[in-house]
Amino acid sequence: MKAPSLTHSDQSTTAKHILDGYSLEICLKDAPALRAAAPKIEPGAIVSIPYLPNQDNEARLATARAVCELGFAPMPHLSARRIASLAELESFVQRAVLEAGVERCFVIAGDPSTPAGPFPDSSSLINTGVFERAGIKMVGVGGHPEGHPIMSTADRWEVLEHKCSNIERRGMAPLIVTQFAFDADIVLAWLTALRKRGIDHPVRVGVPGPAGIAVLARYAALCGVGACASMWSKYGVSIGKLFGTAGPDRFVERLSTELTPAHGQVSLHFFPFGGIAQSAEWIAQYRARTGC
Repeated sequence: MKAPSLTHSDQSTTAKHILDGYSLEICLKDAPALRAAAPKIEPGAIVSIPYLPNQDNEARLATARAVCELGFAPMPHLSARRIASLAELESFVQRAVLEAGVERCFVIAGDPSTPAGPFPDSSSLINTGVFERAGIKMVGVGGHPEGHPIMSTADRWEVLEHKCSNIERRGMAPLIVTQFAFDADIVLAWLTALRKRGIDHPVRVGVPGPAGIAVLARYAALCGVGACASMWSKYGVSIGKLFGTAGPDRFVERLSTELTPAHGQVSLHFFPFGGIAQSAEWIAQYRARTGC
C-alpha cells in the first residue's frame, strides 16, 4: 500500500488558508469513526496515531493500515521509553512502511521515568538509523510553546535544534508538532522565537477539536496544558460555565489573522477530543463561513 505523497499534506498554509493541509489524530477505537467521516476529511490528510500504553504494536499497525486504506497518510508515534529493544523498533518501522505505506513517524520520549529498553529519549530513536534505512521520509518531533516540564528554555531550544539537524543529516525532513493550546498569542510568540533562531522547518500547531468544556479541561490537566481563567477567556469559555461545548473558532481566527510569511510553514493538527465527526464538521463549517 502506498501512502499519499509528501507534496500534498505537508504543504504550508498561509494566513488566508489556515486549514489547508490540516492533520488530525486518532487511535484504534476511532477507526470506524474515521471511516464514517472520511468523505468530509481532506483527501490525503495526515492522520497521527498515538503510542498508547494499553495497545500493542499489532493494534498500532492495524490502525495505520486502516488509515492508509482510506486514502490518508498514517503517521505513527513511537514512544522511546516504552520500546523494549532495537529489534522491536526495527520490526515496527519496517512493517509500518511495508504494510501501511508509512512515510512519516513522530518520536517522543514517553511518560515512563524508567525506559523499558535502550531508548531514554526521542533523540536515541533518531540516532539508530532505523528510520532512514526503512525509507521514512519525514520525522516529527515535539514543540513546546508553553515550555517543558523538566527542561529550561535554553535546553529546550538546543534539543529541538539538535534533533532537527540530525534528522536532516540523515536525509529526512524534520516536522515540528506542538501540543494543543488555548492561547493563540502564546503560540504566535513561540513561532516568532522559533524562526528567529533559524529553525525554518514546517510546524503543525495543535488545536483541540470541538468538545465538551469539561472534556477539554480534563485533557488539559492530563497533558499539562495551560488552562487558566485568562486562557479560557481568550478561547471563548467562561471559567464559571463548564457545561456545553466549545470549538477552536477564536483560536484559529487569531492565528489566521496574525500569521505572516515570517512565521514560515504553519498548519493545524487537530486533536478530536469531541469525536472525529465533530471535528470534520467544524472544519467544513469554518471553511464555508470564512471562504478558506
